[in-house]
Amino acid sequence: MKDYHINIFYSEEDEGYIADVPDLKHCSAFGETQEEALQEVLKAKEAWLEAAHATGKEIPNPHYHPLIYQNAQT
Repeated sequence: MKDYHINIFYSEEDEGYIADVPDLKHCSAFGETQEEALQEVLKAKEAWLEAAHATGKEIPNPHYHPLIYQNAQT
């Protein structure tokens, strides 16, 4: 299994960086730097997966690819 894609972007509203895992609904994190946001979302991803296992929730396979990668694969 390939790993999940992570988006990181700057939020003017939050005055920091947001990282999210598009394949895992509501899995996101905040950081004052890109690196901090990445570290926090990796923790959030592990917690999301652990909670899904514990509750029997379906865990989706990674499938999200940003548009730029979709165009490069054609």
